[in-house]
Amino acid sequence: MKSVRAKVLHPLCGRPMVHYVVKAVRKLPVDTIVLVIGHQHETVREELAYLNVNFVIQGEQLGTAHALSVAEDRVSNGDKPLLCLYGDVPLITPQILSSLLETHLQEQNEVTILTAIVSDPSGYGRIIREQRGRVVAITEDKDASPREKQIREINSGIYVFQPEAAFSSLRKISNQNAKGEYYLTDVIGILISAGRRVGAITADEREILGINSRKELAVAEAVMRQRIVEEWMERGVTFVNPQDSYVDESVTIGQDTVIFPSTYLKGRTEIGRNCLIGPSTWIVDSTIGQDSEVLFSVVRESTIHSGARIGPFSHIRSGTLLKEKVKVGAFCEVKKSTVDTGSKIPHLSYVGDTEMGKNVNIGAGTITCNYDGVNKHKTVIEDDAFIGSNTMLIAPVRVGKNATTAAGSVITKDVPDHALAIERTEQKNIEDWAKRKKQKE
Repeated sequence: MKSVRAKVLHPLCGRPMVHYVVKAVRKLPVDTIVLVIGHQHETVREELAYLNVNFVIQGEQLGTAHALSVAEDRVSNGDKPLLCLYGDVPLITPQILSSLLETHLQEQNEVTILTAIVSDPSGYGRIIREQRGRVVAITEDKDASPREKQIREINSGIYVFQPEAAFSSLRKISNQNAKGEYYLTDVIGILISAGRRVGAITADEREILGINSRKELAVAEAVMRQRIVEEWMERGVTFVNPQDSYVDESVTIGQDTVIFPSTYLKGRTEIGRNCLIGPSTWIVDSTIGQDSEVLFSVVRESTIHSGARIGPFSHIRSGTLLKEKVKVGAFCEVKKSTVDTGSKIPHLSYVGDTEMGKNVNIGAGTITCNYDGVNKHKTVIEDDAFIGSNTMLIAPVRVGKNATTAAGSVITKDVPDHALAIERTEQKNIEDWAKRKKQKE
């Protein structure tokens, strides 16, 4: 991956890639889920604690068979089947894993292999079958004959074992190979040679894609994104261009909402019913109430109640609460503020560290001057206040109920209820100034 980050922690639609593997396994009738971790195991364990699984540390990375052996005490559970799969195959589905397990039980196999027919089998172990279809060998690419290299059915590395068969065979394999590692494929070879029952089913090529590069991560991201979008479409959400919509796995979207192109819904975002979101909108860890619109805007770590209108080209920053039917129009920024029901910030304004009441109107060009170079200060604008265009509110300051500030004013003192505050110099007209200026030139 060309990264200092552990591979299984690389994000895929907002989650670590191994999250999807665990999610698929959880939908099966399993007793225990064990993650064998090695590289950066402390970081991996910390970031994946929310998965609530058992962790086993592989102190030395000595191969896939060695990884299974260090987990033996945790997964040896009588004759119950043992499912082994990798943490870097996030596109695996519970449906194919269920079919793999069902086949294993019905055929009473000692091991059942998940295979795939791929367009380019180079580098993969080939599945060798006899005429009746029984698996008789797995031949690694480097050992395959020219005829075997033509085979496109490959070993995915995902298996269901009977525990006794797996662990008794583990003790027979060696690490006499170029890497000095112990491989699970050698276990399969031992079972085949011993005449044990070995079965196989075939998965879609995409499902067994292992992530070993940024390119493969991008391919997996596109597939996962398509799955997520299609799931929401089935639940009654409209995506105007599904291929150009980006929804994290953790996001929720209400029925009859329309998502326009180039929209990114990230993290713990919740979108209510009957909303219009996008185009070209970025929403992160935020809640958008029903019947709201967010157009060409950015919303971060904020809560927006129902019937709100945001944008175009607005930035709602962390810690903001916009209540019912609030409007934040074109080219506005709101930061760490509460804006109560029905208030409007129509255009070209900055509102920061502000407590705004109901039915307030903010004129174009208004700025709450909240920072004195050292500390941030609070502005309070009470119900029904009218803030004239191009007003500077020098915090800390309070504008009372039903009060008005005249356009162009710099407000440095509290404004009483129902008062008009004007702070600007008297206009002075200098006659013939332009003519005299031209004469000097």
